[in-house]
Amino acid sequence: MQYHVLSIIRGTTVDGPGFRTSIYLAGCSHHCAGCQNPQSWDSSGGTIMSLQEIMDIVREEDFDVTLSGGDPLYNPESTQLLVAALKEEGRNVWIFTGYTWEEIASDSRLLSAVGSADVVVDGRFSQELKDPDLIFRGSSNQRLINVAESIKKNCAISLPE
Repeated sequence: MQYHVLSIIRGTTVDGPGFRTSIYLAGCSHHCAGCQNPQSWDSSGGTIMSLQEIMDIVREEDFDVTLSGGDPLYNPESTQLLVAALKEEGRNVWIFTGYTWEEIASDSRLLSAVGSADVVVDGRFSQELKDPDLIFRGSSNQRLINVAESIKKNCAISLPE
């Protein structure tokens, strides 16, 4: 499996709790107005990396991991494999996506991609709802979704703030 990686940020604290390795994947079809990464929309952008190359960096850094982009769910099958590899090594995994939890839950490919992750930050960025005081998200329509609880209860369960 090959991944188009825009960048890997080592030791960041802005994409989830604690120090994390953030992996920005290329490809997004949401095209949100005010997107902070419009260059990420091109699915052929970035550097081509193998799953092994990505995992080598994750192991070297030894932090939990956040997948962002672009939108990691633009390529759900490859994201599912990456999440599985990360979870196999005991990593806490967050996924930032423009899809809402309801859209994810209604699409078996998307749900399989996030099913082993810990948290999904869901929803398209909304310039009108932008709030710089929000933690780990850019606009107030976006939620921090507890994946395991949401799957178990068959509805979106947000993390307590």
